[in-house]
Amino acid sequence: MRKGRQLKQQNAQLFASIESRYGVPPGVLLAIWGMETNFGGFMGNQNIVSAVATLAYDCRRSEFFTRQLHAALQLVDRGSLRPDSIGAAHGEVGQTQFLPENVVKFGVDGDGDGRIDLIRSKADALHSTANFLRGHGWRPGGGYQPGQANYRAIQGWNAASVYQQAIAIMAADIDG
Repeated sequence: MRKGRQLKQQNAQLFASIESRYGVPPGVLLAIWGMETNFGGFMGNQNIVSAVATLAYDCRRSEFFTRQLHAALQLVDRGSLRPDSIGAAHGEVGQTQFLPENVVKFGVDGDGDGRIDLIRSKADALHSTANFLRGHGWRPGGGYQPGQANYRAIQGWNAASVYQQAIAIMAADIDG
């Protein structure tokens, strides 16, 4: 949380622009970013396309991962993902660990360079994360603790209740 508060200060303009555009306060984004990759410090060690291609043939969730594979190939075609890009074991992409299908749906060119790159661009990753939360019902000004208006958007990010609670606790601490 200390590192989150430091990054909030160091990137105040970025977080102000994200909050202005999506209504998501910095603490929530920093909590997700920190929890998922230690602020971009470790984004995985698997080839993303290979991971989702392998999982597409796993009979337990074949349909789901086939969609992820199609989305990953779209991202490669668009130049948003290289064929050799490294991510997490289930094909998660970038600094906040989006599944490829969610990059296609919610990815944002946050740094204005004309492409979406959640691996190298923290602005793209954080804008996209805020856009995802907004797409899952985030309402500006609403609280994000259990029982409050925006907690459901955090539930959309990760279905584990312990994860949701941790994000809410860390975000409140970071936001002060």
